[in-house]
Amino acid sequence: DGNRRMKLASFRHAGTASWGVVGEGVIHDVGAVLRGRLPDLRSAIAAGALAAAREAAAGAPRIALDAIEWLPVIPNPDKILCIGLNYEEHRKETGRSVVGNPTIFTRFANSQVGHLAPLVRPKVSTDFDYEGELAVIIGTACRHVAKGDAFAQVAGYACYNDGSVRDWQRHTHQFTPGKNFVGTGPFGPWMVTPDEVGEIGPQRLVTRVNGQVVQDATLGEMLFDIPTQIAYCSTFTRLEPGDVIATGTPGGVGAKRTPPLWLKPGDVVEVEIDRVGLLRNTVADEA
Repeated sequence: DGNRRMKLASFRHAGTASWGVVGEGVIHDVGAVLRGRLPDLRSAIAAGALAAAREAAAGAPRIALDAIEWLPVIPNPDKILCIGLNYEEHRKETGRSVVGNPTIFTRFANSQVGHLAPLVRPKVSTDFDYEGELAVIIGTACRHVAKGDAFAQVAGYACYNDGSVRDWQRHTHQFTPGKNFVGTGPFGPWMVTPDEVGEIGPQRLVTRVNGQVVQDATLGEMLFDIPTQIAYCSTFTRLEPGDVIATGTPGGVGAKRTPPLWLKPGDVVEVEIDRVGLLRNTVADEA
């Protein structure tokens, strides 16, 4: 498989947005080589060109990772679908009843930020919370996907932090306002191809605030597994290459702690998933 064991990222360097293959301490700027044809990672996924990216990486400019600004893995997805209440401990801590279908809400692309970028606490609320999640990046345009075919539609996986402004989330039964403040959706640092991750299930998902573990689960604890999510979502919408499914967060969110653990400026939030990566952001107040 030409995609085997790759980390792909979107970034900005010297004022130019690009994408490339992450190596040891460097990123191979594949975008600089293929920009005329494939200007961003989403277009490369859509073209089925991740194997070509690997080949192009060998001759691409190398940029030190500490010299780049990380962008969201897919800065410009057609859509971001978020799965709510998808781990039993989180469902129980919220007091929600058992449901027969996934709970789905949406995020907008301009709410996302990259690895090491500020996680922005908005002016209008201090009820700011973390939600560590696994993101699935879709690789093909697809509808009515059977569960048995679902993993074939996956381009890769990444860490996601579904930062939540809880009072705005609770204004009504609709979650959307509290999930879309600008700068509240860290996504990164990179996407790993499925072969790098292996069969989904045993990998640990851990969220830390200032080094303290606040969420700790395995991906196998999802109530609705990834094939179920893809089958369900692809029934009501056409999934497009580069679309993102944020697969839900485990128990331990700040809102349900006693006292609540709200994020404040200076806090460091890390989402780490075995074989996927470690996403780190520092909280800052909205300017």
